[in-house]
Amino acid sequence: MDVVERIKAQLSSTPVVLFMKGTPDFPQCGFSAQAVAALRACGANFSHVNIFEDPELREALKRYSNWPTYPQLYVNSELVGGCDIVLEMFRSGELKKLLDESGTGVANA
Repeated sequence: MDVVERIKAQLSSTPVVLFMKGTPDFPQCGFSAQAVAALRACGANFSHVNIFEDPELREALKRYSNWPTYPQLYVNSELVGGCDIVLEMFRSGELKKLLDESGTGVANA
């Protein structure tokens, strides 16, 4: 399976995917930690991909998404954005609304 097929498989495996540096319990950058905190505050069920574990994927995802930085949040296989967008959406309530409306398995919704 080539790297683009792997990306598509990860995106289709669960409604909410966060490509990040590290893991939710041990983020390896502040931006990834903030994105995880916003998702958790919304009660989102999400999967993660540690981009440090797959350098080929890390580079390919930048081209796939046309987004140069990490973390990258996807909901229903669509790129939402990076840390700044996720935090802005969280503060405005849009992130919770997006998660609720998309049927992404928000805990206690």
